[in-house]
Amino acid sequence: MDNIHILIIEDTPEESDKLVKTLTDNQYTVSGIARSFKEALTLFYQVKVDLVIIDIFLDGVPDGITFAETINTVPEASKPFVFLTSSTDRTIFERAKLTKPFSFLLKPFNELEVLYAIEMAIEKFYEQTDVFFTDEEDTVISDNYLFIKKGKSLKKVLLADIIYIEVEEKYCNIITSKEKFVILISLKKILQLLDNNVFCRTHRNFIVNIEKITEIVPSDNLILLQENHKVTLSERYKEIIKRFRTLK
Repeated sequence: MDNIHILIIEDTPEESDKLVKTLTDNQYTVSGIARSFKEALTLFYQVKVDLVIIDIFLDGVPDGITFAETINTVPEASKPFVFLTSSTDRTIFERAKLTKPFSFLLKPFNELEVLYAIEMAIEKFYEQTDVFFTDEEDTVISDNYLFIKKGKSLKKVLLADIIYIEVEEKYCNIITSKEKFVILISLKKILQLLDNNVFCRTHRNFIVNIEKITEIVPSDNLILLQENHKVTLSERYKEIIKRFRTLK
C-alpha cells in the first residue's frame, strides 16, 4: 500500500487541523474530513478510504461509535479505525470496545502514538507486515546526523540543524529550524548518543545545541535560541555558563 488514504471524523476544526498536519507531514493522504455522522457515512462511501480516525463524540453525542457500528455491519465495507476521545467515561469505553477498534487514544493526542496506531492498524487489518519499518529502525544515529522515522521512510536530520530537544514522558521532540520530529526515546538515552561538547542539558526536560544559543538570562532562568525559541535554564544546570568566555 504505497499511498494510504485516511478519513478523519472530527467536529472540532482545531483538532482536525492538527490531525491533517500530522498525517500530511508523514506522507499519508487525507481522504476527507467529516464533522457529523451523516457526513461521515456519505464520505466513507464516496472517497477512497484505507483507515478511519474517529472522534467518539460529535456535537456532544457518541455518534463516532455509531459510525463504527454501522460500517462493521457490512463486512465488505469494513475498514480499520482508531478512536480519539477526551472522554474518560467507562461506559463509553466499553461500548466503543465492542466495535473492535485498533486503538483507543485519549486527547490531546501524541503525534507518535497516532502514527504508531495507524501503522499497527494497517498492518494487522491488511496483513501486510512489511508495509512499515520495524520499531528497531525508528531512529538511526551517526556522528553527524540522525535518520528519523517519518511515515514510511527514514529522514536524514543533520545534528548541526537541531536547535533543541524537549522530552515529554517517554518521547523526545526534536526541534530544527524547518520542522519538528517526535521519537520514542528517553532523554537519558539520547544524551548518551549525542556529543556532549555540542549538546548540553539545561533543564530536566531540555537539551540545547550550544551553537544555537543567542542569549542566556540567568536571572530569569532562560536561554534564548535561534528562530525565536526559548528553553528553561534550571539552577542545577547553570554550569553551562562556564562553557563560554565572558567579557565584563
